[in-house]
Amino acid sequence: MIKLSKISTDAPDNVREKDIKNETEDLVKRLGDLQERLYAEKKHAVLVVLQGMDASGKDGAAHKVFDNCRITGMTYHAFKKPTEEEFAHDFLWRIHKVAPEKGMIAIFNRSHYEDILIQRVHGWIDEKRVEQRMRAINAFEELLAFDNNTQIFKFYMHISKDEQEVQLRQRTDDPEKYWKHNPGDWEERKLWDKYMEAYEYAINNSSIPWHICPVDRRWYRDYFIAKTIVEALEKLHLEYPATIKS
Repeated sequence: MIKLSKISTDAPDNVREKDIKNETEDLVKRLGDLQERLYAEKKHAVLVVLQGMDASGKDGAAHKVFDNCRITGMTYHAFKKPTEEEFAHDFLWRIHKVAPEKGMIAIFNRSHYEDILIQRVHGWIDEKRVEQRMRAINAFEELLAFDNNTQIFKFYMHISKDEQEVQLRQRTDDPEKYWKHNPGDWEERKLWDKYMEAYEYAINNSSIPWHICPVDRRWYRDYFIAKTIVEALEKLHLEYPATIKS
């Protein structure tokens, strides 16, 4: 049983920032090579879920980790409040239609888990609906994994409450970051404990495991995500299609 309060949000004590940044650079380059093979081979799909509290670095991680990947083989979706059309469908409708096809990497900034996180925290759905949706999420992810050869990487962006405050204040103090400022983030912060409970429920009841990514040090965040993905994709032995002889 995962308890987020028992897991550090910081980088391990035994690592050096300079060394980790050098390793991350190599991993990002290797990921670019693997992504090209994935796109050429078209036997597997990859879904990367970046889920976490406001200011946990979801967008920054996507930019840093996939910097060496070809844009033609990727999609990026930032899920916000559903539109009227999306509200008129089941909660997975907007998710399923942007799931990655074979050969593609799809990055989700927030995801289908919003529907058992923010909605649960604010009491917009009851516990019975939460349980039903959790079962639906597991079935959906298993469908992607086993019916479409989708490699699913779910990263909980584990930020401390203190570091979140630092990041949120930077958005108001730094003119170059002010565009990220949203007064609603401070209101959601007041519900921190409820969100932690909701995240722990989602993490502990998922069929496909989560990766708890420490993000208080952005340089370690990028390393953790890149290493996790590269190591898993290496095991697929991705290859370019064989040359057809005339």
